[in-house]
Amino acid sequence: MIKDLNKKRVIELFETFYAGDIEGALALCSDDVDFFSNAPVDILPHLGHHRGKDDVRQMWKTVHERYSSMRNEMPFIVAEGDRVAVHLRAFFVKRLNDRTVQFDVAVFLTLRDGKIVRIREIIDTFDLIQQVVERDFIAMIAARARENI
Repeated sequence: MIKDLNKKRVIELFETFYAGDIEGALALCSDDVDFFSNAPVDILPHLGHHRGKDDVRQMWKTVHERYSSMRNEMPFIVAEGDRVAVHLRAFFVKRLNDRTVQFDVAVFLTLRDGKIVRIREIIDTFDLIQQVVERDFIAMIAARARENI
């Protein structure tokens, strides 16, 4: 039954975060929460590694400042003991120009005593960066490849 409680806690975390309630989401985390997203911080500086509620709070605030609305779909969630894995489909609307960025992310969370202590995200960063920067990198790479043939 612990795994069912952990799944519910993770679902509550995402619902709370996506609703814009950062403090409510942080209340579900331990004081020493450890967050890591494999995104390149040169382009997405708010991602990367963050440790502790204050650091995660600032990162989550930055995300909410950059996007006017966010929603998600959760096609897959599984729990095993104190670990929960989620396939998340995210939809963020950029404040700058109202364009929607949509991406898939695999999120792996660890809980201890009912609190989230570790969050690991794996994102298709190539696709995400193309959307955020609004450039077709495949076309750019192909053009350079043709020049070098």
